[in-house]
Amino acid sequence: MIILTVAALTLQEAARRRVLRSLGVLTVVLLSLSAWGFSRIDAEFGGLTSGESKLAAAMVLNLVMFGLSLIAALGTAFLAGPTLSGEIESGIALAVLGRPVHRAAVLLGKWLGLVAFGSGFVAVAGFAQLLIVWFTVGYWPPQPVTGLALLAAQATTLLTLGLLLSTAISPMASGIVAVGLFGATWIAGVVGNLGVALGNASVERVGTVSQVLLPTDGLWRGAMRAFQDPTLFAQFSEAFQGHPFLSVASLSAPYLMWVVAWVLLVLAMAGLAFQRRDL
Repeated sequence: MIILTVAALTLQEAARRRVLRSLGVLTVVLLSLSAWGFSRIDAEFGGLTSGESKLAAAMVLNLVMFGLSLIAALGTAFLAGPTLSGEIESGIALAVLGRPVHRAAVLLGKWLGLVAFGSGFVAVAGFAQLLIVWFTVGYWPPQPVTGLALLAAQATTLLTLGLLLSTAISPMASGIVAVGLFGATWIAGVVGNLGVALGNASVERVGTVSQVLLPTDGLWRGAMRAFQDPTLFAQFSEAFQGHPFLSVASLSAPYLMWVVAWVLLVLAMAGLAFQRRDL
């Protein structure tokens, strides 16, 4: 009961923050620009074959979805920071935890609230983007639910890391570090993808290691795979090897199990650090 109450209060608090308004504005702008861009694909590149039009739609869709995932990353990272360290600095945490309330229940409740926020944002914004693509170019991805679920898992992974960081450093610093690691992991994934295209095992290993240490990029590449037509690489494999917005391989079950274990491990570390934090 305490966990659900804290989760609901966390959602209410997130809804009142200015960062949510900024995220809303950014999302509307991105969706509007994507609607205009998709409507111009046929006008600017008329005469495309069905395979070429699917390829263009999949690449642009993945590009826009990366923008939405970045907005979700910014939002969850900068909301997770003030959730713990901000309340500790302001003294709110001391007032709440002075009552017979376990710190673990508070932490888990805040985590659940942030997960609901991040997943809700991805579901609404992502579904709106899929509708835009459908109405403008007639393309519907083969696995939309899987793709959105993986983007929601990506947001969950990053906000869990943000919670852990917020138990040790300031709210702003925790958000900056989390987003910085998100970007660094994506760049490492692009480098690893180039290694696959070039047949360089050492360069490929850069992406593999980064996706294990922080699974955000691995989840993103799984989402890209879900949003693109599976026949694309059969037709255009040589021309688009190493492309940053196309993915060749789908996620394996062991990797998804590792993501779940990673989230639980980092959440447990955050709980341990919060238990030892001097209020």
